[in-house]
Amino acid sequence: MNNTDVYSQLWHRLLPLYDKEEAVAIARLVLDTLFQLSLTDIVMGRADELSVADRQRLNDVADQLVKGMPVQYALHECVFCDHVFHVAPGVLIPRPETEELCRQVIADNATLPCPHMLDIGTGSGCIAITLALALPKANVEAIDLSKEALAIASDNALRLGAKVTFAERDALRLTAAPQPLWDAIVSNPPYVTEKERTDMRRNVLDYEPALALFVPDDDPLRFYRAIAHYATTALRKGGRLYFEINPLYADEMATLLHQQGFSDVDILKDAFGKQRFACGRK
Repeated sequence: MNNTDVYSQLWHRLLPLYDKEEAVAIARLVLDTLFQLSLTDIVMGRADELSVADRQRLNDVADQLVKGMPVQYALHECVFCDHVFHVAPGVLIPRPETEELCRQVIADNATLPCPHMLDIGTGSGCIAITLALALPKANVEAIDLSKEALAIASDNALRLGAKVTFAERDALRLTAAPQPLWDAIVSNPPYVTEKERTDMRRNVLDYEPALALFVPDDDPLRFYRAIAHYATTALRKGGRLYFEINPLYADEMATLLHQQGFSDVDILKDAFGKQRFACGRK
C-alpha cells in the first residue's frame, strides 16, 4: 500500500471476496484491532500516517485476507461477550448466536450459590470462560477431543483470568456418571450436515476445522444423542441441558430430549428468528 488512502485501498482489495459493506467493515476492524484507529481517525487520514513497519504489518494481514482467511484468524483474535479470545484455525471462530446461548445459561443459573457447569466441545473456550467470568462462584469444567483446542482454550482462560478446568475427552464416548455432578451442561457440538457444504463460504470450508463443523447426513444428531444420554446420569435433579442446534433439525431435537426423559423442553430462537437453541431439565 502506498502513502495515500490506506483505508480505501484495504477495503478495495477485499471486494473480490466480499461485498462493499462487508469489505468496509473488515477494513475498519483491522485498523482498529492493529492500530487502535477509530472511524474518526480514519476519516481524519491518520491511517495514511502509519509507519513503514506498520504498513508492512497491515500488508501481511491484507495478503492473508485476500487469500480467503477469515479476519479473526488473520488478526488472531475474536471478541465474544465483550472478551477478547485468541483464535487459530484449530478452533471454530465464536459466533454471535453462541453469545445468546451463554446469556441464557447465565440468566438461568445466576441465583445458584455455586453452580457446577460443564462445557462439552469447548473449542476456544469461549462458552466455559464466559460462564466462569460471569458467575465467579461457579465450578466450571470444559472438555474437548482436540489437544490444539485445549491448548488455545487454556491460554484464553489464563489471559482472561477465568477459573476453568480443562480435560481431553471425546463427546461421543462419555461414560455414565457414577453420581450427578452438574447443574448445567452446555454444548455447541458439530451440527452442519455434509449436504450443507455447498451453501457455505470457502473461507469457512478452507480454514475452520471440519471436525468441529460437520456431521454425517444420515446421523445429524449423533453428538446430541450421546451428550443427552450422558446428561441423564450426570445432571443433578433440576439441572439443565443446553444445546446450540441446527435449525433444520429443531423438531427432531425436541423429540430426542423428550425421549431421553427431559422435561420443560424448549426450542428457542436466535436474534435472526432461527430455531437455534434447545434446552431441557432433568
